[in-house]
Amino acid sequence: MNPRERRDWIRDRVLEVGSVRIDDLAAELGVSPMTIHRDLDRLAEQGWLRKVRGAATAEQSALFESSVRYRMSEQRAAKELLAQAATRYLERGQAIMLDDSTTVLHLAELLPEYAPVTVITNFLAVVNRLAGESGVELISLGGTYFPSYEAFLGMSTADAARPLRADILFMSTSAITDGYCYHQSQETILVKRALMQAAARKILLVDRTKFRKRALHRLAPLTEFDVVIVEPATDGADLDADLDADLDAITELGVHVEIATPRTADWSAQ
Repeated sequence: MNPRERRDWIRDRVLEVGSVRIDDLAAELGVSPMTIHRDLDRLAEQGWLRKVRGAATAEQSALFESSVRYRMSEQRAAKELLAQAATRYLERGQAIMLDDSTTVLHLAELLPEYAPVTVITNFLAVVNRLAGESGVELISLGGTYFPSYEAFLGMSTADAARPLRADILFMSTSAITDGYCYHQSQETILVKRALMQAAARKILLVDRTKFRKRALHRLAPLTEFDVVIVEPATDGADLDADLDADLDAITELGVHVEIATPRTADWSAQ
């Protein structure tokens, strides 16, 4: 392999399994650990992964959000179910905001059924999915492009969102702790707050893993959302009792929590 092919292979390998030891990568590729270190430095600069002691990881931490590609592979069934549940709040003719979360990307797949709609987003993956769809008017929020997020983030993106007024915002978050949403990136926080201020209704979509993750920056209290849609319990899951206690606690704060249910076969757009 040439260096570019080798880095692509390493990137794909780490994204596939989540975390790989540097010595294992060197052995699999037949190169020195120092070569792997240099390749990982380049991939880390591009936002694909991060180096930790003796390994490379694509998994989320309190300081590091995993890449879009890795997040797309996580909790797919839960995200699809959350997107289906969110469609009950869709109506033809709405102006809909979508953030840069992979959860709402699944909702974007369903939006052509509800055309005509206007979709406002900073997420390039949503733009690419809906571009050219009949009845879907796209407004893309520009700014600084972050490759690892496939999104435009930062102050200029937030400034582009503030003058707009949308009927509804669908978004997700990296972590939920003590009734608050958190995220690893301040640039993301700026944009998500601007989107929240620009929407008449705010719907948060979260799978149950968000209640066991941590992130550094506080985004907003759950009470700022009109609805929080959570995936249902998994039969036999050890943590479900604790998670149900978390849901009871945020409900007592006045948060409207809904448990996601699939769309029925005859569910149609209004």
